[in-house]
Amino acid sequence: MHPVTVTIDHTDGAARATTARTARSTYTTPCFMPVGTRGAIKYLSAADYERLGAQIVLGNTYHLMLRPGAETVAALGGLGAFAGWRGLTLTDSGGFQVFSLDPKVDDDGVTFKSTYDGSSHRFTPEGAVRTQQLLGADIQMVLDVCPPLPSPPDVIRLALERTSAWAARARAAHDRADQALFGIVQGGISESMRAESAQRTAALDFDGYGIGGLSVGETRQEMVPALAAAIEHLPADRPRYLMGVGDPASLVEAVALGVDQFDCVMQTRIGRHGTALTGEGKLHVKNARHALSDEPLDASCGCEVCARHSRGYLRHLFQVGEPTASRLLSIHNVAWTLQLMDRMRTAIGNGTFATLRADVLSVWG
Repeated sequence: MHPVTVTIDHTDGAARATTARTARSTYTTPCFMPVGTRGAIKYLSAADYERLGAQIVLGNTYHLMLRPGAETVAALGGLGAFAGWRGLTLTDSGGFQVFSLDPKVDDDGVTFKSTYDGSSHRFTPEGAVRTQQLLGADIQMVLDVCPPLPSPPDVIRLALERTSAWAARARAAHDRADQALFGIVQGGISESMRAESAQRTAALDFDGYGIGGLSVGETRQEMVPALAAAIEHLPADRPRYLMGVGDPASLVEAVALGVDQFDCVMQTRIGRHGTALTGEGKLHVKNARHALSDEPLDASCGCEVCARHSRGYLRHLFQVGEPTASRLLSIHNVAWTLQLMDRMRTAIGNGTFATLRADVLSVWG
């Protein structure tokens, strides 16, 4: 039995609302997973994620293996217990961060330097599995090669080949029965390479499937066909996870194709700098026109920030450099995105997803 099994609750076209069961508990999709890079979402605590209704929170293997170290996290009960988070956890392999550092890559693995102290480290597919087993997340990701876009076809091909070979090695190394292992599909924006990568990854019979290497420089018009080509070859009874994507237009487009879960740092990154996600698009609360506004960030939002605080007050907090401002906008943006996922799940159940998609794209497209 796989640690993650999917029950399809509703469909509307290719869009689907599912219940996924892990070894420890279940989660429903479409699902947005906030990113807690170093064991916390910036400015938020585990009590915040719980109150907002997050189901899964990410941790970053690259950062956690360097500080405080995977052994330390394991000694303190694993990532969830370490962070005081009762929900589910997922760790990425750290591959995206490693490849952003221009590392030395060969067929066996990758050598890179620490951003903390410049020390040199070696990562192999097996090492990534062992590290993530120590971190103890409910779901771990294989080590993949994530090329930037645009990249020449030979670079995309080499990334695909190494990702496939490394996936097989990770599958063989993984032996923690209570932890799911997801494979990753690469292939750039090439529909044929995306299809090939999906077929080769699915043949390894992973517990779920990440689709990586998108939203890294290409347009949405380039992303969608490549994503569709991959999904066509992924099994319906396993989760499908579009990695690193969280803008509202891409979320609805991907759900329309049958993607189940997502993660992104955008929500808190732009929130820290004064930008809120709303039903009318991005709102830059630092703008002078909000100085006397008693309106909430989004009148249709049910979050605690919109229920209590005005745009004028939030602008004031940013103007005086009060850290609470970044915290409040981060809470709002995570809550707003989680609400969007709930709206999509409801619309799929009601057969009205096309209308919701059109509404979101009319603002965010």
